[in-house]
Amino acid sequence: MTGRPESRIATPSGPRTSPAAGAGPSRKEQIETRAQQREQRVQQRQQIVQERQRDMLSRQSTARQDRIDRLQQRVQQLQSQKPEGLRAQRAQERLLQTQNRVLQREQRLQQTDQARLQRLAPPPSAEQRSAATAAAQAAARGRFAAQFRSNDALQARTALMARENGWAPRHAWRRGHRAAFVAWLGPVFWPYAYSDIFSYTFWPYAYDPGYWAYAYDDFVDTVFWGTDSPYSAYARYPEPGAAITDFRARGRASVSPQTLRQLCGDPDKGVTAWPIAEITRAVQPTPEQRALLDELKAAAAKAADVFKESCADSYAMTPPGRLRAMTNRVSATLEAVRIVRPALEQFYNSLNDEQKARFNALGPNVGDRSQQQPQQEANAQAEACGDPKSSLTQLPIERIEAVVRPAGEQKEALDRLSDVTKKAVAGLQAACPDDVPLTPVGRLDAMEKRLKAMLEAAEWVQDALDKFYATLSSEQKARFNTLPQVASP
Repeated sequence: MTGRPESRIATPSGPRTSPAAGAGPSRKEQIETRAQQREQRVQQRQQIVQERQRDMLSRQSTARQDRIDRLQQRVQQLQSQKPEGLRAQRAQERLLQTQNRVLQREQRLQQTDQARLQRLAPPPSAEQRSAATAAAQAAARGRFAAQFRSNDALQARTALMARENGWAPRHAWRRGHRAAFVAWLGPVFWPYAYSDIFSYTFWPYAYDPGYWAYAYDDFVDTVFWGTDSPYSAYARYPEPGAAITDFRARGRASVSPQTLRQLCGDPDKGVTAWPIAEITRAVQPTPEQRALLDELKAAAAKAADVFKESCADSYAMTPPGRLRAMTNRVSATLEAVRIVRPALEQFYNSLNDEQKARFNALGPNVGDRSQQQPQQEANAQAEACGDPKSSLTQLPIERIEAVVRPAGEQKEALDRLSDVTKKAVAGLQAACPDDVPLTPVGRLDAMEKRLKAMLEAAEWVQDALDKFYATLSSEQKARFNTLPQVASP
């Protein structure tokens, strides 16, 4: 019998495997790999585009800085000229206004370019962020105002608010807060110098206890960092124990032309007026004393006149320019003190003991604060003044070296600048008060000592700063001028 042959199927002895097994990645892995490669190519193209944009903006910023330098020189030349005749004076004034408008426009464009450069910068690595945090912590420890950060959080927040909004002292007092040091208002350094000096003389306990400590810190900071210091005491430490890694560059306090006109044209009017009425009510002067008080009032008005020449109407974009703006204001303030002091001494010496006691007790009611506290706070401040202040000088010099990359004579000039800055800070330390004098005359003497120290510090630094700046190329100048943007945490 014949039949169909049986078909035999071989059964494998081991498990069945796919033909592609072990030969390469699966289809899913291949898709993921190709997607990653495409993403990498996109990122690389984006990086190339950003690098080109940074290069273009950097060249544009360098060229613009050259124009700004020339415009500033032109403005300075016009300001120094004294044309004869009313027509010539008016022509010069119109030309100066035009040059200032052009200068301000270029400076605004420069700020915009720098902001774009900052946005295009690659994000810092974890190591860079850690180093920046350590630098900020070191900067905090070596400042004149370091010990005042341990004050209560509410006081720290209100001081920060007053500073960032550019509050005049009496604006702060009306809100029940003590006045804080305001470094800049628009293009004007120490906007309320007239009020600060003489109001502090009459009622120091209405001011932030660290007022002069912050003033010293800001004076040094502004030379190198500008008006947006990444290490500013108020800006980085609004509260005790607050994080110090969240710094954001802040714009200058907004200021209206009307405010600047009043500030520069009539510093003895409005919110910065002298408390003549309060003095009169407190001491009830005799006719002879009233005549001396009138002389004091006249001296105050004369002192105010010196401020009219020290106001700037355009921003100083370079470190040497900022230092000159500060020097002009400090010099004007010192001259004002010297104008007022004889008249104040005469009036105060004419008072009897009861009148002097009432004069000494003048001041707005700013919270529940005894008049003995200024003495205690000054003692604490004097102790901190003796502490090392290396971060005020070492940190900016290190940043300048990293960003500008000086070589040869530039490095030597930077070393000289570092040495001179240390000397200037030592001079400020020597002028730190051991206490707060209990009389207005004594406090005005202390003001004069502090102002002289600030002026001497500025004069020491100015020559070394000018010489270092002159050795830099246009690109290096542009990087130095924007040190906070290119070197901040």
